[in-house]
Amino acid sequence: MKESFIQELKERLATSKKIVILPHRNADGDALGSTLALKHFLKQKKHQVKVVSPNDYPSFLKWLPGESDVLKYNQTPKLARDSIREADLIFTLDFNALSRIEDLTNIVRSASGEKIMIDHHEDPEDYAKLNYSDHSMSSTCEMIYNVIKALDEHGFNKEIANCLYTGIMTDTGSFRYPSTTSKTHNIIAHLIELGANGTEIHQKIYDSSSYSRLKLLGLTLSNLIKIPKLPVVFMTLTQSELDSCDYNKGDTEGFVNYGLTLNGVIFSCIMIENESEGKIKMSFRSQGIFSVNDFARNYFNGGGHHNAAGGMSMDNMRNTVENFVKAVQEVSFQFRQ
Repeated sequence: MKESFIQELKERLATSKKIVILPHRNADGDALGSTLALKHFLKQKKHQVKVVSPNDYPSFLKWLPGESDVLKYNQTPKLARDSIREADLIFTLDFNALSRIEDLTNIVRSASGEKIMIDHHEDPEDYAKLNYSDHSMSSTCEMIYNVIKALDEHGFNKEIANCLYTGIMTDTGSFRYPSTTSKTHNIIAHLIELGANGTEIHQKIYDSSSYSRLKLLGLTLSNLIKIPKLPVVFMTLTQSELDSCDYNKGDTEGFVNYGLTLNGVIFSCIMIENESEGKIKMSFRSQGIFSVNDFARNYFNGGGHHNAAGGMSMDNMRNTVENFVKAVQEVSFQFRQ
C-alpha cells in the first residue's frame, strides 16, 4: 500500500463527510465484510456513513454487525440513489469495474462525490480518484485491515474484527488458497484477539445449510462431467433444477470448488441458468498455473483472479456447454505446461 494513498485519504477524512460505501452486485463475504468493517470504522470518526448494495445477498451473511442498516437498491431505489448523489466520498470495495454494480453504474459514474477504490482483482478500470489496488492480496478485507491500521492502529473493535475475519476466511477458502500469507495469519490472530470467534463465524457461514440446499448440492454433483483426457470438469444447473430444490440466493456458493477435490483435476466450472435475466452465470476455479482469469476474459466476458474468476453466457445451456468444451480444447496445451 502506497504511503501517498494513506496521506491523501487522511486529507479527505480530516473533516466530517457524507460517505457511501458500495460492494459489488450479489455481495459475498469479502464484499459485505469489507464494506461493513469500513463503515464501523468511519462512523467512529464521526462521519455520516451508508452502505448501499446493488441487491440482496445470501442469508448466511445477514448476521454480520451492521447488516440491517444496508440500503439495497433493488428494494429502496430512491433512498439508495439519493444517498449516492449526496455523498462527498464514494468508496467502491471488492470490485474494480463499475459494471459490477449493474443498475447503479451510471448513478455512481455521474455522482459528484469523489470515488475511492479498494480492491484486489486484476486489471482495474480508471474511474476512481484514489486507488488501492493489489491483486496479490488475499482479500479486500485484508486490504481494509491495512487501511484502518494505517489511519488509526487503535481504531479496531469487535464488530470490525468479525466483519474482517469473515471476508478473509471466505475469500481464502478457509485459509487454504495460495494468496494466504504469513501476514494474513498474523492479521487473523489480531482479529481473534479483538474478539472475532473463528469457530462461530465458520459455523454461521458454512454450517447453516437448508435441506433444500443439500438436495441442490447432490443434484449438482450428479450433473458433474469430466472432459475426456483433460484435467477439467464442469457442472450445470438449469432453472428448472434450481426451482425443484426451492433455490435461494447463495445456495450454490462454493459448489464449483467440489470439482477441484477430484484427483488430477486442475480446472472446475459451474454453469447456472438464470431464466429471468436470460443468461447463464459461470464460475471458474483452478489450481496451479492455469489462469481462469484469462480464460474468463477471453471466452466468457468475465474475469477475476488467477485461480478464481467468473463469466457469463447469453446463450442457452446446451450451446454454453458446447462453447465451454470448445474453449477448453483450444487452451488444452496450457494444461501440459
